[in-house]
Amino acid sequence: MRRTTRPEEKAVQEVAPLLTVGDVAAILRLSRVKVYDLINKNGLPTMKISGARRIQPAKLQRWIEQQQ
Repeated sequence: MRRTTRPEEKAVQEVAPLLTVGDVAAILRLSRVKVYDLINKNGLPTMKISGARRIQPAKLQRWIEQQQ
């Protein structure tokens, strides 16, 4: 019997993982302090979840493309 995916499971699977400030720092090869500067001064888009900053990978990619 084939297992069907419940709607809530599918929605969770389709969501890209959120990046931490440390993840973005590693991707951009910058310090965490510089990433916070980019957030505060250069409009790097983030969201707060219980006080923790998170960055959506697609928004990071778009932001990088806009900087060129």
